[in-house]
Order: sequence, then C-alpha cells, then structure tokens
Amino acid sequence: MNFIKKLTRRGFLGTAGMAAAAPIAIEQAAMQQADAQSNATGKTFRLTRDVPVEEGYDVVVAGGGPSGAAAAISAARLGAKVLLLEAIGSMGGMGTNALVSNWYSLNNGEEVLVGGIIVELIQAMYRNKQLAPEATADIDAGRMLNAVCFNNEGLKIVLDKLCHDAGVEVRYFTRVVDVDADPKSGRIHGVITSNIEGFRYIGAKAFVDGTGDAVLTSLCGAKVLAAGHDTPNIMPPTLCAVIADIDYERFKKGTQQAMVERAIAEDFFTQEDRHVPGLFRTGTDTAIMNAGHLFHMDALNCRSLSDGMAHGRVLAQEYAAFYRKYMTGCEKMQVLATGSLMGVRESRRVVGEYEMDYADFRTRRHFPDQVCLYCKAIDIHVYDLSPEEYKRYYTEYNSADRLKKGESYGIPYGVLVPKGWTNLWVGGRCVSTDIKVNGAIRDQPACSMLGQAAGTAAVQSIRTGQPACDLDVRQLVLTLRQAGAKLPQATLSKQMTRTHV
Repeated sequence: MNFIKKLTRRGFLGTAGMAAAAPIAIEQAAMQQADAQSNATGKTFRLTRDVPVEEGYDVVVAGGGPSGAAAAISAARLGAKVLLLEAIGSMGGMGTNALVSNWYSLNNGEEVLVGGIIVELIQAMYRNKQLAPEATADIDAGRMLNAVCFNNEGLKIVLDKLCHDAGVEVRYFTRVVDVDADPKSGRIHGVITSNIEGFRYIGAKAFVDGTGDAVLTSLCGAKVLAAGHDTPNIMPPTLCAVIADIDYERFKKGTQQAMVERAIAEDFFTQEDRHVPGLFRTGTDTAIMNAGHLFHMDALNCRSLSDGMAHGRVLAQEYAAFYRKYMTGCEKMQVLATGSLMGVRESRRVVGEYEMDYADFRTRRHFPDQVCLYCKAIDIHVYDLSPEEYKRYYTEYNSADRLKKGESYGIPYGVLVPKGWTNLWVGGRCVSTDIKVNGAIRDQPACSMLGQAAGTAAVQSIRTGQPACDLDVRQLVLTLRQAGAKLPQATLSKQMTRTHV
C-alpha cells in the first residue's frame, strides 16, 4: 500500500503510516529563491517521484564529522541500530576533509579534561603511529597532552574501524535533503536522503544533527540563528592545506608574526590579514597550514561557498610563497593538497532548551547536567582587515577572562536539544550558545564530546520514552561516565538546567 505526502520547502505536510519497503509518492516543490547572485527567476517547478522507504533504524545521524561520528559510535555501542549519513566519502569532517588536523585545549594545566571517544581516537592514532612527533614524544614520556596534531588519512581509517566494530551502518555520499517532521509536536518521523541511487525515505525513532551547519534542524523548522543573517557578522573560514618539505631543525614559529608584519609592510599579500594561525606540524617534514581568512564568506550560500573554495586555493599558494620567502626552514615548502571541505568556523546556531552564554563562561560555571568539561578560551577570529579588528581579537583572546591554570567550565545537556523537540539532538559547533561561547566550544574535542552525549541521550530516550526536552539527565551523566566521559560534578539532578531563550 502506498501513501502520498507532499514535500514542500518546509518539509512534509501531514503524516501517514508506512509499510516496510513500500514506495512513497512525493510531490516536491523546488523554489528558486530571488537572489541576485544566483540569478533566480522566481518561478517554481513541481517534481513527483516514487521514493523507496527504509525503516527499522533506531537512530539516524546526519553528518559524520567529530560530533556525528561520536554520536553514531556511542549509540551503536549501547545496542541501537544506527545509520550514519555523510555527504562526502569519509568521516572526520574538519579534522580530515577540511585538513584542520589539530586537537587542542585538552588540559587546563593541572588535568586532562577530555574523555570518552575523543580519548579513544588519540590512543588509536598513537598505536597506529599517526600522531605528530611532539604528541608521540609526550605520550612516550608520560606527559599530559594539551595539543595533538595528526595525519588526517590515519583518522579516516580509525573512524571507519570504530564505526564498523560498533555496528554502525555508514552511508557515504548521502545528504539529507528534507524531513518528515511535525513542528507542533516537536517530532521527526523520517528524513529524505539523496545519493547516487536517488531519493530514499528513512524512518527512525531518533535523530542526531551532526552536520555542523544545523542542516537537519533547520529543515525541521526548529528555530536557528544564522551568522550574517540573524547576526551582523560572520566569522571568516579558512581553506586549510597539507604542506611538505619543512626543515623543522631551522624553522622558528615564534618569528612568524614579525614576518607577517614585514610582508604586509612590503606589500606582499593581496590582503593585509595580520591574523595567521600558521603551521601545525603533523610529521617529519609536514604540516597543515591554517592561513588566509575568507572574509564575508557565507557558508549557508552556495555561490558564496563556491567562490570561497576557489579563492581559498589561491590564498593557500600565496601563503606558501610567504613562508618560502620570509620563514627560515620553509625555503622548499610545497602545497600537497587543499581541503575538500571548507574550514567553516560559524554558520548556524540552534536555539535550544538552554543557551550557554558569556556569563556562564566568565564565571567558569559548572552544571549538574553538564555533559562535558572544556577549557578553551574565546576565539572569535577577525571579522575584517582593519587594525582595530585585529586589536579586538588579540585583546579578547588574551583578556583577563582567559582561563587560568586549573580552571574549566561545563557544558550543560540543554544546549543539545532544539527547544521543544522530543526526538532530535544536535552536536558540534551549532549547539545552543551565544556568539562568544560559540567561539570557545566550536573546536573538535568539544564537538566530539557533545556528539557522544547526543548519541547516548538518543538511546536513553528510545528505551525509556523520555523526550529529548525532558530527559532524566542524571541517568545520562551516569551512562556517559561509564563510557569514559570526565564528568566529576558531585551534584546530579534529574532535571536539566533551563533558561529563557
């Protein structure tokens, strides 16, 4: 028996039961939006397709980046049948395909704060000899790790194995393009995916948005805030690159800022960008290069993103030329590859059951329902090329509010739940925070821990009937502790921390 559902830009209208393996006829209204860059006509086109239905999954995770991969692995280890959907051909997101092959802020000077799957990844990469020499030396000497650079190809293999061993079904080259959701009840019934085989309708009991851009959450009609649309600025991304032939015996990273200033004075660069994160060593003579901000690029606009990729490739070569000319030990440097994924720092933020804000950060607040600890400083990159903006960045990053030795802050469960939703969680940089806190917790270790919490919460919800927006968070914290999460709070509560958002 077939059922008809109309798919509009806001998703499916109405609900109906589904027979296993039965096709659904979908009427899709694809609207070209009025946009000067895309030369939209304003016309509409209606497409009708019979779409095969897949059912039987407990949890569907959209996105295989740091948060999505951790969510899928944690849920599968708890016995759930998990499907992970990833738009390109490997997991890891920023750490692999965007070539941001560096994890840091792992300790606060007194103790390692991260726990769970992110620690498993570091341990596996160490065993596989895929860590940078400095990280390997620290582990060999028993020193406390704070920063870990790694081989991005090695991380892809480790993530494939962890998912395989946990029983996660991974579907690469697959995007979520729409949803069957009821915003009034805050529930998703299924997602529409697209890949080489065409469209599929996939039903499940719970869903995790690990896209980083809150794609699934936005398609559901849940409230999100878009950088540059709902806020005045967009933190610029960078297209990172893999670099080879660096003589590390002669290379002195500490001279970089002075050389950047000199190159600007000599009119070397096409843009006077004083904020250059630089080179991060990954091997004997290799590094990843994080240099060249793409100002005003909007990761939520395809034309802007496309232009940004092209411009980013040019900037990668320009900065390699800078290193060859100005930095000792880099005379023979070459660019081996640029990222296949843009290094996006900011796009959407979900409006959740709790919005973690700057006051929480400044007071180093800890929560009974915190699902991870972190200690990274606020790191909002320069918004433009003005000296005033660079001064703002430098002052903010090194302000009196920067964490001192032994300090940390907690991230509460409520940031993972779009407000009012019952079977949807988010992980990664799009969780519910204000702009400043987003600048602190957008990095991969925090994203991994938040994803692990989301996947664990999804399984708890399925088994207990507790909705995402009213989960027994005491039970969640205890389960995460058993899985290696570092959650030392002495006081636990069944009720999540809430706020007005």
